[in-house]
Amino acid sequence: MLERRLDVNFLMILAALVSAALGHWGEGAVLLFLFSLSDAMERFAIERTRRSIRSVMALRPPTALLIRDGAENETAVEQLRLGDEIRVRPGMRFPIDGLIVDGRAAIDESVVTGESIPVDKGPGDAVFAGTINADGSLRVRMNKPAAESTIARIVHMVETAQDEKIAVQRTIERWQAPYVYGVLAISALTILAGGLFTSDWAGSLQRGMVLLVAASPCAVVLASPVAVLSAITCGARHGVLFKGGAHLERLAEVDTVAFDKTGTVTLGRLQVVGMRPHGGASEDQLLSVAASIEAHSEHPLAVAIVAAAKKRALPMSAVDGFSNVAGDGVSGTVGGCWTGVGRRGLFEKHGVSLPDGLDGEKNPHDGHTTVLVHQAGGVSGTIELRDTLRTDAASAVASLHAQGVENLVLLTGDHTGPARRIASQLGFHDVRAELRPEDKLDAVRGLRSDGKTVAMIGDGVNDAPALAAAHVGLAMGARGTDVAMETADVVLMRDDLHLVADAIHLARSARQVIRQSLVFALVVIGCLVTLTGLGWLRLPTAVVGHEGSTVLVVLNGLRLLRTPLGAAKKSSAIS
Repeated sequence: MLERRLDVNFLMILAALVSAALGHWGEGAVLLFLFSLSDAMERFAIERTRRSIRSVMALRPPTALLIRDGAENETAVEQLRLGDEIRVRPGMRFPIDGLIVDGRAAIDESVVTGESIPVDKGPGDAVFAGTINADGSLRVRMNKPAAESTIARIVHMVETAQDEKIAVQRTIERWQAPYVYGVLAISALTILAGGLFTSDWAGSLQRGMVLLVAASPCAVVLASPVAVLSAITCGARHGVLFKGGAHLERLAEVDTVAFDKTGTVTLGRLQVVGMRPHGGASEDQLLSVAASIEAHSEHPLAVAIVAAAKKRALPMSAVDGFSNVAGDGVSGTVGGCWTGVGRRGLFEKHGVSLPDGLDGEKNPHDGHTTVLVHQAGGVSGTIELRDTLRTDAASAVASLHAQGVENLVLLTGDHTGPARRIASQLGFHDVRAELRPEDKLDAVRGLRSDGKTVAMIGDGVNDAPALAAAHVGLAMGARGTDVAMETADVVLMRDDLHLVADAIHLARSARQVIRQSLVFALVVIGCLVTLTGLGWLRLPTAVVGHEGSTVLVVLNGLRLLRTPLGAAKKSSAIS
């Protein structure tokens, strides 16, 4: 379908036709051949990036082993419904997104997260379509329709992002038509002036055609889209999903990164960090007794205590008469003795006197939660729990500092004391605590009003307003909520804070490559036009110079497909 607008294609075809009309059939043919070759390279580059993403969908098996009435039957994935359970055997790819119901296995999630090291998973853990079950037989319950699986969303987000144009690209396209009209006008004036003053109309016409070729902005037009497509594809391969080229462009300008605390720089789950046995008991005895009771509870405190006991391979005793008093703790009979784990109120309600010196509550200033453990005539003591830092938090922050992002802000709804403690451990100089979701939003808006270019990273529903208000919102996709993932501009598919620095590194590399290509293309055009004006350039040389610069610009953009990521270990930029 005709678009009825002038562009560089018109300039090339016109130059080839006039060359043929003047008897220079060979030069016209070479021009069309090289122009078609560079155009084919452009299309190949774009299609290569798209194909590498689309091929991910082919990794999802078309069928699944549906478990129904005790039998396993091969069923098309499209026929599965939410809540259906399937069997995934060792070596098989997961055909759906779901939760493990039974079994444990190492899962290769590199297709989704970019992480090559398998992840050990068991009951309750999420698995994704296209990933590989390395070594265990698993029963999995489907929790998302096949069309809405994580891998399908990745492909959709990347393809949508590739269609979005950055500001530089939009500017170039806006000026392309006026530029072409200008080149046509100058070429016409060159032909007319040369013919009138020298009467050599054939020579003047040829110089005009050389000018058409020399001034054509093919390389300038391609500098941005090839680089952006390559960068977006490279990011997707490594677990960084850009929802649009504009977000890639803005991320390169970021000078301030605001972090949510819980679930982002911390694990978002409690861990046992200390134990104080009372009356001669050992830590193992204290933890074993507490875990025996807590194994019957789903409270986060209970989960942490049981996990700590399992880590030490401690035995857990049978419990009779289990009781849960909301807000106070749990109790039951262990080894014939009444045992309680919780707050002081639990023991007061049961009329149990605690030994002298046994005390513990949550201290809002140090972030600890301390639970009391007391067994009548047996083990007593306290267990301290706390949300702990991610192991990669310090090195991820150091990576950002290494890239020149010095203004790091910690935003949290937690108390000021623990927030400042974590900030001092990581090197944050700006800490804002006891914030509600609207307060986080105001904090981000305040940073923007101060002239900062702000990136916000979070994982929860309460982070969504701040993610939307930042120049660039980044969501932790591996454990983040769907709301955060939908609101964010960039989704980090691996549960790794280093991806923040990786995303910024990739964005800045793309910006640098685009600038390199634009400067190179403009310099080549300037040189070719100058040589044409001096009469030193003939059509074959102009064709080689023009098309050669276009090919080099495409190849320069494709370099981004191999950008080295892993900012915690590498600080090298594309030169």
